[in-house]
Amino acid sequence: MSKNRPFALSIAGLDPSGGAGILADTKTFEQHQVQGLAISTANTIQTDCKFYEIEWTPIDFVLRSIKKLFKNYSIKSVKIGIVPSFFYLNKVVSLIKKLSPNTLIIWDTVLKSSTEFEFLAIEKQSDLQQILSKIDLITPNYEEILQLYPNFISEKLWVKNELPTAILLKGGHNHTALGTDYLFLKNNLIELSPSKVNFLPKHGSGCVLSSAIASNLALGYDLKTACLKAKVYIEKYLNSTSTLIGHHYA
Repeated sequence: MSKNRPFALSIAGLDPSGGAGILADTKTFEQHQVQGLAISTANTIQTDCKFYEIEWTPIDFVLRSIKKLFKNYSIKSVKIGIVPSFFYLNKVVSLIKKLSPNTLIIWDTVLKSSTEFEFLAIEKQSDLQQILSKIDLITPNYEEILQLYPNFISEKLWVKNELPTAILLKGGHNHTALGTDYLFLKNNLIELSPSKVNFLPKHGSGCVLSSAIASNLALGYDLKTACLKAKVYIEKYLNSTSTLIGHHYA
């Protein structure tokens, strides 16, 4: 085990195709020379193009795993993927912040799979606000941000300073500026333009982007720089193959 590598943890689902979830996250960690750890929130049966079944990991098992890993390793950042409920998510983030207040948490807001299987439904907006206040960054696409905040764009909620966390709004579904991401920080909006327009779609691209951000945060970069460097990484990944499963390159 290298003492020079910081630790990053993925808490997400197991995708046997390797394109998404904890397998994709640990591949990304390794390419960034970050020591990757992983806890599975769910076992799934899926391929790069179809989702079949899911079995959720009991929350108590996940919490016990978190306690053991944080007891043994100094974890700089955590990427969270699919979870079955806000109760489950709140238990996870609350324990992490209790055990290690300085650990940075990124939630890849996967509300449904790329093959349209729904993981998580928004129940109470008040619960959402409370949980997001414990998270350092969320990475929704345009469809997900409107599920989280239906009036996010129409009422420019970021201007009103009503956001409890930083948001990287991914541009893959932005039809007016395809590929342009927007990083919403407190009192600051940063536009992240793509290096080109045409990119090939990939299964699990959101997982790879969020774990690349977690890697860069673990390496000590600030949030803006971590997102900029992750955008370079995901662009290489998207065009690495002509299939829905990409190759990882540093």
